[in-house]
Amino acid sequence: MTSPASPRDTIAALATPLGEGGLAVLRISGPRALAVGDAVFAPAGTRSRRPSEADSHTVQYGHVVRDGRRIDEVLVTVFRAPRTYTREDTVEISCHGGLVVARLVLEAVLASGARLAEPGEFTQRAFLNGRLDLTQAEAVADLISARTELAAAAAQSQLEGVLSGRIRAVRDDLMNVMAHVEAHLDFPDDDIEPDTQGRLLSRLATGADLLAAMSRTAREGQVLRRGVRAAIVGRPNAGKSSLLNLLLGHARAIVSPVAGTTRDTVEETASIRGIPVVFIDTAGLRETDEAVEREGVRRSRAAAAEAELVLHVLDGSVPLDPSDATLIGELRERPVIRVVNKSDLPRPLVLPPGIDAVSVSCATGEGLEGLRDAIEQLVWGGRVTAEALPVTVNARQADALRRAEEGTRRAAEALRSGESLEFAALELRIAVGAVGELVGQTATEDLLDAIFRQFCLGK
Repeated sequence: MTSPASPRDTIAALATPLGEGGLAVLRISGPRALAVGDAVFAPAGTRSRRPSEADSHTVQYGHVVRDGRRIDEVLVTVFRAPRTYTREDTVEISCHGGLVVARLVLEAVLASGARLAEPGEFTQRAFLNGRLDLTQAEAVADLISARTELAAAAAQSQLEGVLSGRIRAVRDDLMNVMAHVEAHLDFPDDDIEPDTQGRLLSRLATGADLLAAMSRTAREGQVLRRGVRAAIVGRPNAGKSSLLNLLLGHARAIVSPVAGTTRDTVEETASIRGIPVVFIDTAGLRETDEAVEREGVRRSRAAAAEAELVLHVLDGSVPLDPSDATLIGELRERPVIRVVNKSDLPRPLVLPPGIDAVSVSCATGEGLEGLRDAIEQLVWGGRVTAEALPVTVNARQADALRRAEEGTRRAAEALRSGESLEFAALELRIAVGAVGELVGQTATEDLLDAIFRQFCLGK
């Protein structure tokens, strides 16, 4: 990304996906944003103004023009620094959606002095200009990619600064302790009083515990961002495809009384109590000489092996089949929910002792809520709501938190054991640096590039 080396460039990009639609929005940001807007916008009527003449946060009506030719009828919104997303002058053009019109508008803007923005460059400028810290900037990407309400709520909480506030509070406390320790290094003849040392150790212990607590949310954050892969397995005609359709709320997989209809894996994502779950419908597991079905069985077993959760579907209207009994044994050490389908029919199926199952009827929907509860319980180990997940850290943040916690605990041990204060001061500097890395106060250019490169164009 070239933006840190050229922060005075005026950048532009479509902020909406390319494709047919009612509207497309193009964003221009930088020192010449108003001038670029003037070059492409022709006001219509007596009340509309060119961007350079318009007040901040106003909408102007007119046309985008290039070489004297009208390209589209548009609305232009003017945002003057610093009350903008990037804290730079910003112009947004709302034009008609579509591959051709949006492209022509963007080309006109680029021909008038703006350059195409890099992925995430608008948000990177918001960070570099002090509007967002690094955890908030990462929350923007999480909010855009959120696949459930719970994921969106967690991202919104982080965007509002909940995680940043906790990190800054810990950092401030660690810096105060570090200042106290380094002051004693300047006066080596003055020992730290026992009462003072006790207070410093207590503050370090509290800080380390807070860092550890935030680090533990990494697993929940991974689940909310990436989702959980759940393989639906079982014998042919047990109701695997019907269960997938029931969980999705629409007919995604083909359902047929003919055994072996599903020959390949079918994947679809659904929100289960706020958890994005990627359900994988698989071919029925049975011995077969048919080459295509045999490949489907192989893929089914591979999907089950790679999944984090397995739904083993059994047909409750028939006695337990030996192949189901074998599969029950194979899955004993896996996170598995056994689903007995066809609860609306007589149930001759008897499960082995100690084997629990959730009963459902894919025909009537009976038992669906109980299955959702079981999935939630297995994923979270207990009910989790947006209120219970005010922050969730990602892998980068978890690594920095781990390093900060380790440095804090080593500093406390150095103080407690009576080692030279230089050891404690060194560990505290490591801890403070790692905490500062979380919010971007000590982040390197390479780290910033790696983070913002993951963003979409226009954000």
